Amino acid sequence: MRRRRPQQAGFTLIEVLVALAIVAVAMAAAVRAAGLMTQGNGLLRDKSLALLSAQARLAELRLEGQATPGLRRLECDQGRLRLRCEQQVDSRPGGLLQVRLEVFERDREGPPLARLESWLGQAPRGE
Repeated sequence: MRRRRPQQAGFTLIEVLVALAIVAVAMAAAVRAAGLMTQGNGLLRDKSLALLSAQARLAELRLEGQATPGLRRLECDQGRLRLRCEQQVDSRPGGLLQVRLEVFERDREGPPLARLESWLGQAPRGE
């Protein structure tokens, strides 16, 4: 009688390599997704700070009570974020001022991080 060899249980080398390849692809996709989420979170933070800066500038104009028509560029940093505000004030009939604020990164060219537009009433001039 011939003796049968007992079947060995386990995985072949090919099966292990295929499983490792699948896990590696899944891990690479997860790392990429985490990186994109982190990058998007940073951009959202910068845009929020830029909007806060524009709102603060508009509040300053309201408190001053008198804005000069024309274009004005000024620094409007928020924390460590270096920003540049561009303020356009136009006179309108009825004593109204149209104010447009755009906030840019100071060190980089690109689209504005925030835009804000509002109307202000001019305070009567003193004598």
